Amino acid sequence: MLPLDRSNRLRESGLTPTIQRLAILDCLEKTTVHPTADQVLLAVRETFPSVSRATVYNTLEALARVGLILRITVDPAVARYDADLGPHAHFRCRLCCTVYDVVMDKDLTLNDNVHGHRVESVRTYAYGVCRACLQADAEKRMLKDSSKASTKRKQARSLPPNASTSPTKSDKENVSKTLSLSDSSSEEGGESPDA
Repeated sequence: MLPLDRSNRLRESGLTPTIQRLAILDCLEKTTVHPTADQVLLAVRETFPSVSRATVYNTLEALARVGLILRITVDPAVARYDADLGPHAHFRCRLCCTVYDVVMDKDLTLNDNVHGHRVESVRTYAYGVCRACLQADAEKRMLKDSSKASTKRKQARSLPPNASTSPTKSDKENVSKTLSLSDSSSEEGGESPDA
């Protein structure tokens, strides 16, 4: 959107189009990451290093109050902001905390009447695990499974043919005999038969 269009929208909403307000609105309209106020502050400071935290916070609240941006509370820890005013839902990944726009069924649209009430905003929040985290988890599980399989193959190669990895009855008997021999030799004060 052109700066003149932003200036007109601010004026039509009753806000004076200051350089800071224009920069903040520009920042929000150019991103889809649903930034927090602090993230907006950092982005705007790249262009306007002297902009204050209070200016950014107050501008975000003013823009949300007049309906030029959305203040979304999909993240319980912090408010996020969105300049996309069209009907859509938000999805927050519980693992990486990324917030995504998702397509919403058009059950309710703006200016619909619901029991005599005019709809001005529809906000839907969904929570779960995003595609990137699901992929990373699947890859991690595959690596873990292949590592286990590799370890089992190495163990199998180190065993003599027809050997079992679990102890057999004769293995247990041999361990018992060895233990009883070492116990009797220590009682007699003699050396073990292996010495």
